Amino acid sequence: MTQLNETEIKEVVKERYGNLAREASAGEATSCCDDGCCGAEAELDVIMPLYTGTDTEGLPIEAIAASAGCGNPTALASLSPGETVVDFGSGGGIDCFLAARQVGESGRVIGIDMTQDMVNLANSNARKLGLSNAEFRLAEIDNTTLDNDTADIIISNCVINLAPDKDSVFQEAFRILKPGGRMMISDMVLVDDIPNEEAEDTANWVACLAGAEMKDVYLGRMETAGFVDVQVASETALDSNEGWRAAVRSMNIQASKPV
Repeated sequence: MTQLNETEIKEVVKERYGNLAREASAGEATSCCDDGCCGAEAELDVIMPLYTGTDTEGLPIEAIAASAGCGNPTALASLSPGETVVDFGSGGGIDCFLAARQVGESGRVIGIDMTQDMVNLANSNARKLGLSNAEFRLAEIDNTTLDNDTADIIISNCVINLAPDKDSVFQEAFRILKPGGRMMISDMVLVDDIPNEEAEDTANWVACLAGAEMKDVYLGRMETAGFVDVQVASETALDSNEGWRAAVRSMNIQASKPV
């Protein structure tokens, strides 16, 4: 095991999630990450409980199969018709499609993903759904190229933990949010330290574990970026919580940009 640098982390993440997108397109995807991320083993029957009722009814199976989330940020975001939503790490588009239903035709949803295969898959899924209010762009979440004050709300589902420079991600989120805008994140966060050798393991990076940070550090980064009312709405332990994995939680975190 060797310590990965920022470029190496991004490349292994792109490779893993590019493979997931291709597998989903081919009908072969069964889990988001080897060795369990996204709320432990995220096979389709585990992904589905993240979404309740008729949330996923009518969505392409490819969007569901490519889901790599650890929560359901749209369920907590209280979206309203006409709002603009930006999804950091939109993957196959599942959360964007749920958001598009809530903001309606007068609203707008923009998915940002750094993996070309995921952007291609999400755009294909959007065409299948006939959506005119959702679009997907190839960009990194710390450099979206969106204008200042674009979004009413930013959502993100088990993605920011994969970013090597989280300060830049939160600064970018703050920049593109409108004054009074809000952020709702589902992500992996630590409540205790994990062994260095696990944090340096490539497999644990793509499994949404090694990039997770201590709760106070993670929330502190958001506050340093300028967010207020930063708080954990809920947290859940991994199903496989033996050994050092017991330190990892799936947390729903909310914050807002001052008016």
